[in-house]
This record gives sequence, C-alpha cells and structure tokens, in this order.
Amino acid sequence: MTSDTTVRPSSHEAGHDWGRLNSRLLLVNLSILAAPVAMFLVSLAVTGGDTNLQVIITLGSLFVTFLVISGIGLMRLFTTRYRLTEDRFELHTGLLFRSERSVPIGRIRGVDLTANPVHRIFGLTTLRIDSGDQSDAAARRLALDGITKAEALELRGRIIALRDAGQARPVADSDGVLSRLDWSWLRYGPLTLWGVGGVFIAVASAYRTLSELQVDPLDLGIIKDLENRFGTIPLWYGALLAAVLIVVLGMIGSTATFIENWAGYELRREDGGIFRIRRGLLATRSVSIEERHLRGLELVEPIPLRWAKGAKLNAVASGLGNQEDNRRRRALTPPTPRGEALRVAAEALPTGPGLIERKGLLPHPRAALRRRINRALIWSVLIAAVPVGLGLWLGSWLVITGVITGVVLVPVLVAFAFNAYHSLGHLLRGRFLVMCSGAFARRTVAHQREAIIGWKFSRTPFQRRVGLITLGATTAAGEGVYHVHDLTEGQGVALAETAVPGLLAPFIERAPDRG
Repeated sequence: MTSDTTVRPSSHEAGHDWGRLNSRLLLVNLSILAAPVAMFLVSLAVTGGDTNLQVIITLGSLFVTFLVISGIGLMRLFTTRYRLTEDRFELHTGLLFRSERSVPIGRIRGVDLTANPVHRIFGLTTLRIDSGDQSDAAARRLALDGITKAEALELRGRIIALRDAGQARPVADSDGVLSRLDWSWLRYGPLTLWGVGGVFIAVASAYRTLSELQVDPLDLGIIKDLENRFGTIPLWYGALLAAVLIVVLGMIGSTATFIENWAGYELRREDGGIFRIRRGLLATRSVSIEERHLRGLELVEPIPLRWAKGAKLNAVASGLGNQEDNRRRRALTPPTPRGEALRVAAEALPTGPGLIERKGLLPHPRAALRRRINRALIWSVLIAAVPVGLGLWLGSWLVITGVITGVVLVPVLVAFAFNAYHSLGHLLRGRFLVMCSGAFARRTVAHQREAIIGWKFSRTPFQRRVGLITLGATTAAGEGVYHVHDLTEGQGVALAETAVPGLLAPFIERAPDRG
C-alpha cells in the first residue's frame, strides 16, 4: 500500500484495510525550518553579510535540525497506520516506542478538522477524534496529522454514521444555517483585550532573537534615527506617544487576529443534531458539537465590547475535553452585536426568549458591594504607595506622582466596583439556572439544572467576616464548575435546594423544631 492510499468505503467495509498518511506530510515537516532560515538571512542582511562564530554555529544547528526533522517525518510517515471498523477506530504509530491505540465508536464525542497555512498549501488537513473525557489530552485524543481534506471529510462522515447507526436523530430545517459572518462585525475586532499584550510579546521576542544573534537592537539605524529625532522631547510627552503607538498597534493586531480566526465563519445545525462551526482564514477549523451534549450557553461581554453593545456566545457542552480544549472549541459566534448573539442563543436552545438576558435577575446582598468597594480602596492605596515610598529616598516628585495616582485610581476602581456589583445576579428560569458575574468581562451563564451533579460552597476570610459565600454548581460540561458569587448562607442553601431538589439533602442538618 502506498503512502497516498485513500480511505475507500468499499475497502473498509470488505476488509478494513489500513490507511496511511499522505507523503506530502514530509514537505510540511520540513517547512518548520522556514522561520529560522528566514531569521538567519535577516541577521545576515542586518550585519551586512559579516559572519562570526555565532553565525556559523547557527548555520550548523539549522543543518542538524534539518536532519532530525527529516528523520522524524519519515518515521511518522512509514509507521503510522489507521483503520475504521464497525465498532472502533484504531491508530498504530511509532517504531522504537510502538503505540497501538483504539477508541470505541460509541465513545467518540467529537471529530474536528484543522488545517494550518502550510497544510493548506500542500492540500492536507488534521483530523482529531476526541472521546470527550476531561483527562490528559494525549490519553483521550487520536489525531491523523497529514491526510487530504477529501479523506478527512469522508472518514468523519463514516465515523458519525457508524456512531449514530440505529439512533433517531433530528433533521435540520431548511439549510440549517444559524449564523454567518457579517463583515460589519469587523468593528468589534479592535475591542478585544489581548492586542496590547501581543505588542509587548512581539517586541520582546524580536529583541531576544536579535540578542542571541549578537545584534544589539539599540545600534540599529532605525533606532538611532528615532533617538535623534525624538530624543529631546519631554519624558511625559514621549511616554504618551509610546502609549498611543502601543494601543494603535494592539488594535491593528487584534483586528488582524479577528480576520484570521473568523473569516469564513458559519454556524450550521446539520442532520443528526450536530452544530458545525467552520472558521479561519489561513488556519481553517471545523468543530462539531452534538446538540444532545449541549447543557447551556454563556454570553461574554468584556468591557470594550459592552461599550460597543457587542458580545460573544459560547457553548456549555460536555464532550469538549479538558479546560484548555473546551476554551478552544466552545465558541459559537465571533464578537458580534449583542442582539445577534441573543438571536443565535434563542435558536441554539429554543427555550423561549430572554434565557441569558440579565433583565429580571435577582440582586445580591449589599455586603457584596461593600466588599468590592473596600477591595478597590485597598488596591488604590497599595499601588499609590509604591511611588510614594520610593519618593522618600529618590525625590519629592515621586511622592507627588504617587498622590496623583491614588487620587485618579480611587474613583476609577470604585466605579469598577459598582460595575462588578451590578453584574451580579442569578435566577431559576424553567429548566435552567442563570448566573451572572464579572467586572472586566461580564459572563452570563444559563445551565441546565438536571445537568448539575454537585454543589461546592466556598468562602474567603473576607467573605466569612461579612457573612457571604460563593456557591459553585459542578457539572461535566464546560468549565466544570460555574459560580454564583457573594450570597448569604441562607440564599446559597435555598438556591441549591430549589435548583436541584434532594441533591444537597444528605449534607444538611436541620435545626430541631423548638415549638
């Protein structure tokens, strides 16, 4: 059997023949060298072609890396075999350390397709089969990294057909499309929070790479030119310009990330009760979530998105793996107008309008507000105390800076405290427990009450002092536990008993009737 053997239904049905990875995977593996080779060439261009011992060592390490990657690629190509039978999927890999793994068809929870830009260049994709256990990722996931897209689609279809054989599955209405990308949503791209951090990470990575190549970034011509042009401006003005530049670059990076992650986005309900999310510009992704494993929904509203009346919608579902995998696969929509997210939520869980709306949620005790105000004041004092303390030794200007910092921080953090308190809320809506919390990113979760498998009561020393607790609803879906923050003891116990009657009863000691 050659390395280009495809998965043919007739062959599998007749003899369950073993399939192999595509031979183009070797080219994909070798492409890993593109980035270090490019950095090597850039360093030569920056230094004017001068070579030293460091450059020679770098060139030698690239050659050794080429040999190692080639050997690993050839070993994977010739030793990886897989086959699909009527009751299980089998994967054999390795030469010196042989691994033979299989997963029963009935335990398969997800079959996802991903393809990074290099895979797409060579017409390949990666098929991941997940059993849905919340254990170590390597122990529960099988991956075929290096088959053609046609093979992957055919194999996924056969796996789903075998898994669902003999079971009644819903048929999707019309074309089943719940949502598609509207490019007007691009305005929400700059409002994600990670962009500024990405600028610092990129600058630090570039500085470290140049330093390892014995190139001092401060000696580069462009840096010298900037120093000559702006070296005489006041420090405060330079800091302000740098902050504005970092924010602008962060917004550009966030927008580019939005395009990369969500170009081609489509959410579709397919036959068999499967939600299929397709997205990605360079690295394409196709994630499947079974409707029968959907336990609820989560509406996420970070502060910038909230100001722009936007939100993101996530699925709360079992079978998405551990926390890392769940966070990677749970997204149902990109950052969208809040009304669009609520519309998709109403179609995904047809339980009536307003399931994850905050309107009507029960407020929490005023002691929760006092906790947040006190925390805001403490942080204001601690942050302001740093420059004040340094100013006692280094100069009065730092003392003034610390005082101004404290005066500015107090109203800002107190405003966040009020915002965090007003985000608190909970309510039982039919079959669902709805809970809301969060200051910087407000999260409203609606979770099926019958899917709650336990309760967790916790309290910090500060909560104990004011008589508050945090109630955690444990579940096999999503994050594993969802919290209702800052309730009184009576509210927490009453909510737990009402939401899932009888679950808490063995752990409650009721006071005897004194009458």
